[in-house]
Formats: sequence, structure tokens, C-alpha cells
Amino acid sequence: MKTMKIGRKIADFRQENSLSIKEFAERSGISTALISQLERGIGNPSLNVLKAIANALGTSLPSLFVEDIDNASLIRRRGEQEKIHNPNEKNAVYYALTPGPLKSNVELLMMMLKPHSESNADGFSQHFEEEIAYIVEGEAVMAFEGEQFTLAEGDTIRILPSRKHKLLNLTAAPIKVLFIKTKVSY
Repeated sequence: MKTMKIGRKIADFRQENSLSIKEFAERSGISTALISQLERGIGNPSLNVLKAIANALGTSLPSLFVEDIDNASLIRRRGEQEKIHNPNEKNAVYYALTPGPLKSNVELLMMMLKPHSESNADGFSQHFEEEIAYIVEGEAVMAFEGEQFTLAEGDTIRILPSRKHKLLNLTAAPIKVLFIKTKVSY
């Protein structure tokens, strides 16, 4: 991943538009000294200066902080999948599949559930996120408080936030379940 700083964005913009520091300073209303400092990575701009820079660049304020991300960094290879340890899950192993150097708004997890077991032996799981479970391999039973649904390979179930649930594997073979979870943002 390449780190793109605000000063680099200013310098690139000036080069693309054949502007001197003085011309950019006039366009943005910022002193030439501060622009020079920012381009060298030593300035500390205020919010008003950042707004002026965004305006002069013809972009939004948040885009000043977005880093250039190369597409190759958005791939997570099978060998790079991170095993997640959850002390409440004795029978299930989770693997984080979400690629990328930046936090995502969604999380992709693969769960492997042992035969004749359940995902949360101590009770039900409950999250503040919404999630979708897709049965990749095997047959599972999704248990909610007071209700159970048998899910076959290829079936999908949506689990609403705060809904208590767990998966049961009543078969003699392990099952694979793909979870897609939204991320809570405050």
C-alpha cells in the first residue's frame, strides 16, 4: 500500500496543472511558506487550511485523507487467512477472510463446526451487527430462542442484530458456514 500524504497530493496537483507554489497559494488563500511545509511533510494544517486545500484541489475534505490503495493489497490468499480464537467457541474454528489493508464495513468469516456439536456450547450468541450465514458444506440447524431451522448446503439465513442464535451440527461430518457481518460504526 502506498501512503499518500496531503503534501504529496498538493505537489502532484501543482505538477499536473503546471502551478508554482505561489500560484497554488493564491488559488487556495494559504501562505507559500505553509504550502512548502506541507509538501515537505512538516506542516500541521488547521481545519480551515484543510478545507481551503480541498477546495483548491477541487475535491472533498475527506478525500484528502484517503490513501491510494493498490488492488493487489485487496486480495487475501488462502494461506493468509487468519484463524480467530474465541474462548466461548470450543467446537467451532473461524477464519477471517476479509481482505484489505483498511477496515471494511463488512466482515467475511468462514466457520468450521465439528460433528455432533454446536457453535456456542454455553448458550446463545448475540451481536449488535447484522449477519448472513451461508451453508457452504453440510447440513446445519440454526437455533434461535424457541425456534430451529434446518439449513442445507447452499441455504442462506439472515440473522438480525441482537437476535440470540447458535448453529448446531447434528451430523457425523464437519460443516462449513460462511458468515457475512456488518460492522457497527459509532
